[in-house]
Amino acid sequence: MISKRLRSRSKLHRRVAGLLAIALALLGTGLLYSLVRPDPQTAQAQPDAAAVRDGERVYSTTCISCHGANLEGVQGRGPSLIGIGSAAVYFQTSTGRMPAVQQGAQVDAKPRVLTAEEIDHLMAFVQSHGGGPTLPAEKGEQLVGDNPARGGELFRLNCASCHNFTGRGGALSAGKFAPALDNASEEEMYAAMLSGPQSMPKFSERQLNPEEKKDIIAYVKSVTNGNNNPGGNSIGGLGPQSEGLIAFIVGMAALLGITLWIGAKA
Repeated sequence: MISKRLRSRSKLHRRVAGLLAIALALLGTGLLYSLVRPDPQTAQAQPDAAAVRDGERVYSTTCISCHGANLEGVQGRGPSLIGIGSAAVYFQTSTGRMPAVQQGAQVDAKPRVLTAEEIDHLMAFVQSHGGGPTLPAEKGEQLVGDNPARGGELFRLNCASCHNFTGRGGALSAGKFAPALDNASEEEMYAAMLSGPQSMPKFSERQLNPEEKKDIIAYVKSVTNGNNNPGGNSIGGLGPQSEGLIAFIVGMAALLGITLWIGAKA
């Protein structure tokens, strides 16, 4: 009787041990698979092949001499365009900065050379070479946020040191400058924040999310449209510079008056 009980317990222990071994093996297999499994494939919109081909034609006639046959860049002429994204292409071409007329410390805005369709196709061509930041689907007023007050705080924190408090721009070092934002469109401002042209830094979504970017655009539009001067005449919208100029003129006049008074007394 005792022998039968021992055999029964031993058989039960073997079964339990077997089940535990199988469970541990399955758990180990699952953990190993989670470590080595490939990333899931996600569907992505493929660029229009015809647009890419036409964009290559536009690139060959307007950009290749400075940026190279394979977008690798040409030393002393232009940087590589691989991975810069279509947002950078839109900003540079829509503002007329590219194609550039001549080399310099900074390329200034001018009337655009390419048509809207050529710009779209060139964007598709460059985007197909390494990806990069892209513009959102919204256009025009859709890129203007509904909280310009928050946009003003973000602008003063991230942009005012170069563009002035009212978006009038200012001089930088080495012959560079921050341009005035009066004539900048909503798409151009959004593209500039994404691509960081020239001396401007790039603002990722971790730094400024899309809603914050839109609020900044709303603030800029509010201070450059001439309708945001509750204190009276904007004096060109120069911000604190105008007050400094007035203080300088008044101070110099006062010093001159005091000097003449002292001379008369002497």
